Amino acid sequence: MASRRNLDSTCTRRTPAGAAMLRAALGLALGLGGTTLAASAAHAQSAASGQAASARSYAIPAGPLDQALTRYASEAGVELSVDAALTRGKSTAGLQGRYGVQDGFARLLQGQGLRVVQGAGGAYSLRPAPAQLDGATTLPAVTVTGSAETAWSAVDGYVATRSATGTKTDSSILETPQSISVVTADFIKETGASRLKESLAYTPGINTSPWGADTRFDWTVIRGFDAQTPGYYLDGLQLRNNNSWAVWQTEVYGAERIEVLRGPTSVLYGQNGAGGMINVVSKRPTEEPLHELEAQVGNHARRQVAGDFSGPLDESGKVLYRITGLARDAELPASGLPNDRFYIAPALTLKPSSDTTLTLLSHYLRVRDGSSYGSFPEVGTQLYNPNGKFSRNTYVGEPDFDRFRQEQWMVGYMLEHRFNDTWTVRQNARYGYTSVDYRQVYVRGGFATVNPDDPNDPANFRMLERYPFGSQENARLFTIDNQAQAKVQLGATSHTLLFGLDYQHSRNYQSTYNDGVVNPIDGYDPVYGSPVKTAAPWFDATTKLAQTGFYLQDQIKWGNWVATLGGRYDKASADVNSNIDGSRTKISEHNFSARGGLVYLHPSGVAPYFSYAESFSPTATIDPVTNSPMKPETGKQYELGIRYEPPGGTSRYSAAIFDLRRRNYITYTPEFLPKQTGEVVVRGLELEAAFRPLTQMNVVAAYTYTPKAEVTASSTPSEIGKQMQAVSRNQFALWADYRFESGLKVGAGARYTGPNWGYAESAAEKIPGYTLIDAMIGYQVQRWNLALNVRNLTNKSYLSNCSNGDCRYGDGRTVLATATYRW
Repeated sequence: MASRRNLDSTCTRRTPAGAAMLRAALGLALGLGGTTLAASAAHAQSAASGQAASARSYAIPAGPLDQALTRYASEAGVELSVDAALTRGKSTAGLQGRYGVQDGFARLLQGQGLRVVQGAGGAYSLRPAPAQLDGATTLPAVTVTGSAETAWSAVDGYVATRSATGTKTDSSILETPQSISVVTADFIKETGASRLKESLAYTPGINTSPWGADTRFDWTVIRGFDAQTPGYYLDGLQLRNNNSWAVWQTEVYGAERIEVLRGPTSVLYGQNGAGGMINVVSKRPTEEPLHELEAQVGNHARRQVAGDFSGPLDESGKVLYRITGLARDAELPASGLPNDRFYIAPALTLKPSSDTTLTLLSHYLRVRDGSSYGSFPEVGTQLYNPNGKFSRNTYVGEPDFDRFRQEQWMVGYMLEHRFNDTWTVRQNARYGYTSVDYRQVYVRGGFATVNPDDPNDPANFRMLERYPFGSQENARLFTIDNQAQAKVQLGATSHTLLFGLDYQHSRNYQSTYNDGVVNPIDGYDPVYGSPVKTAAPWFDATTKLAQTGFYLQDQIKWGNWVATLGGRYDKASADVNSNIDGSRTKISEHNFSARGGLVYLHPSGVAPYFSYAESFSPTATIDPVTNSPMKPETGKQYELGIRYEPPGGTSRYSAAIFDLRRRNYITYTPEFLPKQTGEVVVRGLELEAAFRPLTQMNVVAAYTYTPKAEVTASSTPSEIGKQMQAVSRNQFALWADYRFESGLKVGAGARYTGPNWGYAESAAEKIPGYTLIDAMIGYQVQRWNLALNVRNLTNKSYLSNCSNGDCRYGDGRTVLATATYRW
């Protein structure tokens, strides 16, 4: 007999082991921090060491010298005594960029006839340039060293100038003939993003919530096509998925930057979707000491601690370390079920010589989630229901049944050796393992009839039909990418040649059922406790995928022109062994992909470009109707764009129009069964800007216009002319933040998604557009940074997607209060 239960008392309970784990993680973080802090304090008291504090970013405007010095000392976390007579009437050009403490003082005091002296106690004092203090360390007044940005390094502020995602070489973004966006760690921190999809919310061309609120993993759609199923990238190596629920995860706190390359990418990366790729660049060991501890609380019982520590392990700086970690204990909004996460990522860099670098990267991730994915019938969300609308906060699963548990670990390395000014070789490799235990009771469109004698009885529109779903999976992935780069001069042209050979092999075991028996539930007054009987698996198989690719690229510079030409040959295979009927299916495909692009670099900073690119993606997916392998997906794109990067490197503006075509596109039915579509065409315009209208102010804006995203060829005539994803014609996002002299900072953002007709235009009515408001307020004092971030400030209830009789709500309000201590 079903019984009514209080979710607050039964579903939100924490296991003793889980609570102990969080306490242990907090204790470990504080212990490490306390030990390191004590060591750092003792180290700072030694005047003979002369060790500067770790480098960090500053944005101090030009103005009176005394005010600039006071603010700088506060942000750097050091004590400074100033004689007002020395600074009276003096001004400074300010400080922009990344500096150590000594270099920052030197820049502010350049040309002032002043210098800063560090006393034996570690405090600083301002002195006239000729003066010397016995026993004190005198800092140089002019010598300034800055850390130059590379394609893999940290970025000061919101604007990156270099990237390797579009070329696999350390290249200027201005010279890359394809749309690329870089989301920096600073932007992620300021906007309070804690998931991949939240980090990309202000990026053009991306739908970050195509299937509503979902805590299992991050669904994203780029230029109308799914980017999650082909797999995201981590440090340039693909995290290949197999159309299953064992999705390789990434952790935003462990990211230095997140890069989005829009359009086909197969020339460099092999099998991938046509819409583009998302590449997460990991935090790597730093030459300067870095120490950070973070504590966070929020709504939905969120408690989180995180830490990031890095620096040299020896005096010569040839051995560097970094360890990044996070532990979270939280609950899901509607059900109160767990939303817990544990992540730790040790890294080590070895530099035996100035020409050789080896970086070892690893991480372990554990997810304990109740699964927030769910849907309601369109009658009661989009359409009228005599009982009213279903609430976003109503949980319609089974608390004793639903769960999503995942464990994942990876180890890899990045090796680079420079032979001379011409030749450099690189080898990047990774091995990973993940396992998933997923099961959930979900609603699929229909109502259980209570009164068959009166079809219009409101009681017939309360009880929701439910079905059990589950999948047990594990996956292994090995990837290696070998590169040889040559820089040569041929007459008036300079060439950066790249020769590459990569190999990828994955093994995935999956056992999935999608039916069974579970009682209906009242969508307006749910009662939990129904027995759940699951059906036998409809899919139980081991799938092996392999790919070998050889690629060649030439980046040619001639005067103000930059041409990028590339080609790749791929050979891919799949081997599917069914445990249900003992059958075995083997697939072998090969393909040649090409890319070409041309950029003109005008001296003013304007750079128009044109490009053509192709994609290729074989699949091991079996057609459930014919029981035969599906055809490889292919794509091609034409893109015309322009970028403008004013001097200074703190602003960039870009615009692009594109025509993208994808053939043999795989989609899914309401029963989660795969099907293949003939051809989908997407055309659109994307605008992006990141700039500083004032020294203390940052603005990020993105606009996407997609007038066409529809099926142009299909074996199902009724699909022709319809869109295959929930693509809105208009999408806009704007974020701005401002920092006051006192250390106070404020920020706000707006994200607009226009109306659409849902997945495959199967919504009963057009899904309304919506606007979400984000806000931030913070305060920085010495080594502390305090911030309050709110996403969906008004707690707006909106539909993210509707299809085939079901609708899914988007995320509600998220409130995060974060305290960060750096030293």
